[in-house]
Amino acid sequence: MLGRITKALAKRFEEHRIVFWYDPAHEFREAFEGVALEGVEKTEIRNNEFELKYRILREAPKQNFLLYKDAPRPADIDNWLLDVELAHGVFKTDQVAIWLTDLGLPINFEDLLREHQEFFRSGRRMEKLRAAVRGDDTKPVLRLRMLAICAGADGGFDTVVETLLAELAGGKDDSLRLIGRVGLEGFFWDQMARIFGYRASKPGIGDFAITLFKSCYQGAVGGEPILASDALVFFRRWKNNRNAGDVFAKLSADYAEVLAIARDLAKRDFRVLIEMDYFEEVDRAIIRALVHEVSAQTVAQADVLGWIRQRRQSHWYGAYRDLYEAIAFAAEFQQAMAQVTLGMTSLAEGVQSYVKSWFRIDQLYRKFIWHMQKSGQATLMRELFEQVENHYVNSYLLRLNDAWQVHVDAAQAWAAPPIPAQRSFYREHVGEFRRRDQKICVIISDALRYEIAEELLGRVRSLDRYEAGIEPMFGSLPSYTQLGMASLLPNSDLQIADNDTATVLVDGQSSQGLENRKKILATGRTGDRTTALKAEELMGLDKEEARALIRDHDIVYVYHNLIDAIGDKRDSEERVFEAAEDTIEELIRLVKKLNGANANNLVVTADHGFIYQHRPIEESDFSSAQVEGDTILFRDRRFILGHGLKGSRGLRGFSPVQANLQGSVEMLIPKSINRLRRQGSGSRFVHGGATLQEIVVPVVKINKKRQSDTAAVEVEIIGSSNQMITSSQISVRFYQVTAVTEKTQARQLRVGIYSQSGELISDSHELAFDFRSDNAREREVPIRFLLSRQADAFNGQEVILKLEERHGETSHFQEYRTARYTLRRSFSSDFDF
Repeated sequence: MLGRITKALAKRFEEHRIVFWYDPAHEFREAFEGVALEGVEKTEIRNNEFELKYRILREAPKQNFLLYKDAPRPADIDNWLLDVELAHGVFKTDQVAIWLTDLGLPINFEDLLREHQEFFRSGRRMEKLRAAVRGDDTKPVLRLRMLAICAGADGGFDTVVETLLAELAGGKDDSLRLIGRVGLEGFFWDQMARIFGYRASKPGIGDFAITLFKSCYQGAVGGEPILASDALVFFRRWKNNRNAGDVFAKLSADYAEVLAIARDLAKRDFRVLIEMDYFEEVDRAIIRALVHEVSAQTVAQADVLGWIRQRRQSHWYGAYRDLYEAIAFAAEFQQAMAQVTLGMTSLAEGVQSYVKSWFRIDQLYRKFIWHMQKSGQATLMRELFEQVENHYVNSYLLRLNDAWQVHVDAAQAWAAPPIPAQRSFYREHVGEFRRRDQKICVIISDALRYEIAEELLGRVRSLDRYEAGIEPMFGSLPSYTQLGMASLLPNSDLQIADNDTATVLVDGQSSQGLENRKKILATGRTGDRTTALKAEELMGLDKEEARALIRDHDIVYVYHNLIDAIGDKRDSEERVFEAAEDTIEELIRLVKKLNGANANNLVVTADHGFIYQHRPIEESDFSSAQVEGDTILFRDRRFILGHGLKGSRGLRGFSPVQANLQGSVEMLIPKSINRLRRQGSGSRFVHGGATLQEIVVPVVKINKKRQSDTAAVEVEIIGSSNQMITSSQISVRFYQVTAVTEKTQARQLRVGIYSQSGELISDSHELAFDFRSDNAREREVPIRFLLSRQADAFNGQEVILKLEERHGETSHFQEYRTARYTLRRSFSSDFDF
């Protein structure tokens, strides 16, 4: 107490030479006697007024005096020192006066402090208020600061409401009770009425929250909002605040049932809901509608992709991402199927058409199935799955390979010039680098189908400083692992062993297993230092070991096996598309690992592809052909090995010469996509046959540049010069200048309207500019901004539309682009502060 009184008196003496101190309750005698102020003479008023007057005005006209009277202040008519008192100051020693002095507030705030004395009795609250108070604060502003302190909020009134909503979601009301205890409850509800238009006979934060959700929902579906427009601005900001996400979701779930949202949504067209994400049930309603519409093919692909793009801004998009992605891929699949022509005049033309466009249908089917599986919503997606599956198998996979089979049947030899044969890989692709005396690393991923490699290509190209290309090889027949792997090694004599193992011999050497492949690899070009290892072994090397591997070898083969390992087992074959996703990620890591070890030339290839149908195989998909021959050495779902084999209506036979192999082992291949019955093996994932999906083998060549070659797309604000804002909302269009490619990447921006001092005066939006369309119109994004009541304070002034970009993974944003507008609204502000 003494310290605070001393400090308060010191401030008085900064303004006055003489300070009077009256003590009507006789409480501060001890404090007066204990006060010690340098340069101040302490004197008591005890019927010695004339003596004091002479002393302070005549004898010591420059001395500071503290005049203490242990009694009430006398009436003016009885006050012989009134003229001196009026010319100087009176130090009040009641608690409110001390608080006023402590906060540096003028005397006209005395009534406010007396009204809310409970607030000021807390030293912690006083400390926070002292740090926040400003010299030009009005009484409403001071009360707002007090509200924020009671709620533990760190901003304006909006943050107070956010805090109270958070407590509501957690089943607490500590802050609201404190607001009532310190006498601020009436002020709080007055602000709720003035800012948000919330009025109730018995106002409560729970009632406000329900009203807020109801009002915003009604406005979104075309009804009349209950609350003021500022409530919607607040609602959007709160909903989009990452820190408030769990609170918003909890209250939204609670009130969806109270407001019977599901029943209301059932009678609405999903198109009305696309921009709204106030309840999780909205996403469910949209997804159900899209599944039905896309299944029935009653909506255009461009519209579906546009709607799903808008839903990316939904609060619940993360929870339903896989469903939205599956629907999008299904729509793209349907569009691709509507445009595809499956004719060809030769094997070579078939391969060229496949790598140009047909592969995309396999890719879209795979992505659809994968996201459908990942969503865990098979029942919800059944209608769309049945449509896509039937279309894929019957209208594409079967039709394509029936047309292809015509040319397979007519071929005298298994070759499709100018498409290089798979067994020429070492000579053509590895030799290309060794002839220039360049080191080469080859990653062989078992069953890396062409369409999966094409997706890998895009991922590699999107990496900074990486460039890559893809080309096809004509895979060896039968398209099974042992032959495919052997075909990638140096070879002059390639033959299938004349026994029941299906082992492949390269120049008389078995190619089965890593050690045998190492030996064969060493027989390539004289003087080349070669080695081979498994992907797991490579990833287990530390940095120095990996660099030594590249330094000490000219040719390194890395064997990766995930797709075939998962797909080739009956119990796990349905997870083959999950394995494909994981394979792409693992191959990216292998590429980076090798590049980090100073390997500049990389090739990713495969032994064979595969065909896969997600629905269990029907009886009609099995070949009814009888396998006949002198000797059956080996039997699989998609090929037969033996001697004296006889072709039939359902089986195409090849001699080793016709198959571009040596030795004496013949083969039979089921036509088109038919399988042979084989006990105990899976039938959905198969390879070994002659379909395009099995025998078009990818070669992805990768190298790394010295300079950066990626950049984000540019975004412009359309029609932003000399603009005027004359109402409470404004629509602005944003334009993505170029399409997203591997090297021109997407950009995420936050946009809002700000005062020149940096105060946000509208709702804000997070926008993803990731359009791949070459059509400029399809790269425009229209956004409607709602101005808050704070905007009125800047009427007649210039305001700024800001596009901001997040700095890395931090919470900080940096300015990307701006446009200036003049705010000239045709009504006056009703603010009182």
